[in-house]
Amino acid sequence: MELLIKDITSLPTLLPVLLEAAAAKKKWLFYGEVGAGKTTLIKELCAWFKVTESVTSPTYSIINEYEYFDPKGAALYIYHMDLYRLKSIEEALDIGIEDHLDSEDYCFIEWPELIEPILPEEVLKISIEIVNDSERKIVIL
Repeated sequence: MELLIKDITSLPTLLPVLLEAAAAKKKWLFYGEVGAGKTTLIKELCAWFKVTESVTSPTYSIINEYEYFDPKGAALYIYHMDLYRLKSIEEALDIGIEDHLDSEDYCFIEWPELIEPILPEEVLKISIEIVNDSERKIVIL
């Protein structure tokens, strides 16, 4: 499925489509070149889930954890990962990535290529392509 996003103000209309495409999948992989909008889309997703914390790129921390609440008030978590700086799958394993991948929590993973061999079968893959300064093509793989 391909969607064209004209500008950042169109992102909220994309979220229900992504959530429907994901069904029960909680591991989302984000592909795209630097500046494509992976972190921006993840910020919008976190806003959808009513995360109240500031959502920032985990480029240096590798993994950011955000809390949100289900309709009954139970705390749930989103793990936002940026694996750009990792050089090997061993580095990913050393930071405990398998614990997150095995959890029932959402994991939004930027630059997931390195860990593809250890990913669960059920993932949502999203490719973001730059069309021009403000337009992006979102491809759900």
